[in-house]
Amino acid sequence: MAKIFEKQSSHEIQSSITYEENKPKAFDRSNTVENSYRVYEDGKVGIFYRAGHIDDAEGFRLATADPERLRPYPFMPEAGGKRDRSKVESTFTDREVMETAEKYMKYLTDNYPQFTFAGGVDTRWCCQTLTNDLGTDYSNTDFAVGVGFRFKHKDSLEMIDGGFSFNLRKMDDGTVFREMADLYLSNYEKEAEIPEEIIIDEQYYGLLGILSSELNAENLALGASRLSGKVGEKIFADDFTLEHDMTDKEAWFTRFWDGEGCVLPEEKLVLIENGVIKTGYSDKRVADKYNVPHTRTAYHNYTDLPGPGGLNLRIKRSEKTVKELLNGRPAVIPLQFTGSDMDANGDMTVVISKALLWDGDKVLGHLPEFRVKANFIDIFGKDFLGVGSDDPIYHDKQILYRVHRV
Repeated sequence: MAKIFEKQSSHEIQSSITYEENKPKAFDRSNTVENSYRVYEDGKVGIFYRAGHIDDAEGFRLATADPERLRPYPFMPEAGGKRDRSKVESTFTDREVMETAEKYMKYLTDNYPQFTFAGGVDTRWCCQTLTNDLGTDYSNTDFAVGVGFRFKHKDSLEMIDGGFSFNLRKMDDGTVFREMADLYLSNYEKEAEIPEEIIIDEQYYGLLGILSSELNAENLALGASRLSGKVGEKIFADDFTLEHDMTDKEAWFTRFWDGEGCVLPEEKLVLIENGVIKTGYSDKRVADKYNVPHTRTAYHNYTDLPGPGGLNLRIKRSEKTVKELLNGRPAVIPLQFTGSDMDANGDMTVVISKALLWDGDKVLGHLPEFRVKANFIDIFGKDFLGVGSDDPIYHDKQILYRVHRV
């Protein structure tokens, strides 16, 4: 392999204002640059990482300055051409960050004086790039505003009773915040009864971590996954489809290329389709070692070689709204919970210590502590109700599934 030079970079600017016990606590601003220099030659790669600016020639020199630290890597870098993708829809000044947080806190304290609040508003701008002398010249730029507040009732003995958060690429007039605050807080003081049929309504990101681990092609090949030997089989619900999605709409601060510079043909990879496991995910090393498909899904690692991962998983939405999926039944919105480790069969128990009961339109009250059990296969199988076509209460995608009271 001829000597090939490659540079991976990230430039990120963040601002945040935080509150504690209804009062401003701190304003922080950061401006960080990261650079990773890589030199590929004769089946090996030298890597030099620097937080901050450095002359490119010096970065590439340092990548191979110590022959003992070269890593085996028998794969060619990618020749991808030029592409710039920007998902930036707006900008937000530091003054606007502080004024928005102040406005939100005033709304909370004026309308819900029986609570104390903590949290705030932050912004993040990030530009990530990949260039090499095979002609690859990629950049991905994004910007978002994050809003998050925690609340505690003044009569509560807990440190925190719950919280809510959302992200936007373009700030609205405060409608999203007010609607979310009112949903969580207006009926919180009412005590509701635990329903006989317990349906959990939550953002699905936490559950995606389970699927990510189980669908790792190396784990599948080694028999270390609960799904080993089941590729091609129908395991989950008929309407359960899982994709790795890198498209403009679904990817937040996610590059359209993976950690090895590979790009999916349509920026999507179907892992599970209508309940059938289609494939695990892999990087070049895993695909070569275990003779499995290379799925162009390597995570980014500025200081070392990448590995399989870095997924942006999405569950296909139902054509029904959350309220339609509930079909007249209430659902549980978990606020605080602790779970056991999942056993070999995929079983786990969860203690839900703080939760709300809601009907798809409004919160009916808070629930006492209770314990439930669930199975990882069943959550996406016989207990799966769907992912709503709309984004109520979370202002984000959410999954509905049954659990069983212990």
